[in-house]
Amino acid sequence: MNRYEMVQLMKEIRQLALLFTLVALMPCGTPAQTNAAPAAEIVARVNDQVITLAEYQKAEQQLRVEATNDCQACSPEKIEAQFKAQQNDLLRGLIDQVLMAQRAKDMGITVESDLNKRLDEIRQQNGLATLADLQKGVESSGLAWEDYKATLRNSLLQKEVVRREVGSHLEVSADEVKQYYESHPQEFTPPERVILSEISLSTEGKNPDEFDSVRKKVEGLRSSVLNGDDFHQVAAMYSQGSTAKDGGNLGTFAKGQLAPQIEAIVFQTGKGQLTEVIQTRTGFEFFKVEDHLPSALQPMEQVEATIRSTLYTQKMQPRMREYLAELREQSYVTVQPGYTDTARLI
Repeated sequence: MNRYEMVQLMKEIRQLALLFTLVALMPCGTPAQTNAAPAAEIVARVNDQVITLAEYQKAEQQLRVEATNDCQACSPEKIEAQFKAQQNDLLRGLIDQVLMAQRAKDMGITVESDLNKRLDEIRQQNGLATLADLQKGVESSGLAWEDYKATLRNSLLQKEVVRREVGSHLEVSADEVKQYYESHPQEFTPPERVILSEISLSTEGKNPDEFDSVRKKVEGLRSSVLNGDDFHQVAAMYSQGSTAKDGGNLGTFAKGQLAPQIEAIVFQTGKGQLTEVIQTRTGFEFFKVEDHLPSALQPMEQVEATIRSTLYTQKMQPRMREYLAELREQSYVTVQPGYTDTARLI
């Protein structure tokens, strides 16, 4: 597994880490912990299961790690404020997750085939050859393979519960989509953008006397493209930038996202055209403007799916709280003095 693949895998694992803490504490099928040792202080009871102080503290610790990871450039004070804001609902979240896991069990939901598909998707996304390679990557992060799978399994179980019990009762009409589109034009009017590809040669480690030679090589590559050679093949063969493996494809950029020196040039270059050779801090390069997209309102049919998803989410959030409240009414939930279940404050 190379460094890029490991970074992507670690990102996936970090995203699942908090979910594991919340839902894998008491996965479906775990015997009730009614005979917990005296040292295992009980924070809350959810039917025949308990949330212990150790489990609560583990979730709290992971929440702090997530707050730090989500805002790495933030001051300690801001990170602490974000942690405190999320900590208020920590016990509520733990109870909700246990209720959902229990409901999935009561409904007889199984997701093993979906779990296998999800694991294979993660394997492919990280460019890994086998599930054994994925397992090695997960375990190298310090998370047990079975715990990782339990996290995914519980997540899939809960999504299926939500789909059946909540999502199946929600509808978004064509009139609602049209009304949202007409009242939020700014959301569907992207700024002017360019789609770029690049070919670059590095000057790192070279003295100034060698720069002219590098420039001439880049000029030669540009001339070969102008004379009919395929830009992306030339990039894959000769470019020394990180995009060479992708044929030089750099991505889409709006004004303000590029260095001013480069932005001034590429936004004045037409679709399908090449820029002149540009000297940067690390070398010489030239760009191909694959497309030049004006700022314009997108047709509704292009953004309908996005609008439906937005409206669905807006309807889902209050309905989910109602649904979880219904689960609580049907369940036996107690919280020990000194701890706060914010669901009771609503």
